[in-house]
Amino acid sequence: MIDIDLERLFDTVNHDRLMNLISRKVRDGEVISLIRKYLVSGIQTDDGYKESVIGTPQGGNLSPLLSNIMLNELDDELERRQVKFVRYADDCILFVKSEMAARRVMRSLTKFIEEKLGLIVNSEKSKITRPTDPTFKYLGFGVFYDPQSRSYQARPHPVSVGQLKYKLKRLTKRSWGISTKVRIEKINQLVRGWINYFRVAKMKIKLSQIDRNVRYRLRMCIWKQWKTPKNR
Repeated sequence: MIDIDLERLFDTVNHDRLMNLISRKVRDGEVISLIRKYLVSGIQTDDGYKESVIGTPQGGNLSPLLSNIMLNELDDELERRQVKFVRYADDCILFVKSEMAARRVMRSLTKFIEEKLGLIVNSEKSKITRPTDPTFKYLGFGVFYDPQSRSYQARPHPVSVGQLKYKLKRLTKRSWGISTKVRIEKINQLVRGWINYFRVAKMKIKLSQIDRNVRYRLRMCIWKQWKTPKNR
């Protein structure tokens, strides 16, 4: 598996290359002119105005769309080579059959990205790995091999689980002086959003463990409030 990391994507998009790609599909000159003005509109910093001769404005409404237009060329190249891949924004992983093939694809793809697209591949963060590598994390997910189904399955990465535990721990702090009703509402919002995001993954056992811990901490919060003289 090849984990490709693009360095500072929004800051390195070449305006001329991007506009050339857009002009292949968009025929309206006013729209093209408006996009060009958006790209060169500049950046307001603490020290004043700074010209933007390269890159797309971070946080801008159009920036994710424009970066996808640029990286669509990468998608087409991978499909042409018949390489299986998954890409979300600038996070991209590729699947090959051997380490030798991975090294070959990594070299040729790095050359394509840097020469044809004008983007930068982060050689330190890009790596060749295996799905079961515990350090591998993609969009918050990890992977494990399920012997029963004889296939690789997704699961929440330990880092993602750790972040959830940390947030739940903060929400169940006994020193936080809020009502039990508000506390439970916030816990439900957090858990509901987390489960909806990771619903494609295997996580029943892990969630059962977290649930027991949260219930215990929540009981302690309620007990502390009940012991407070004004509440009694």
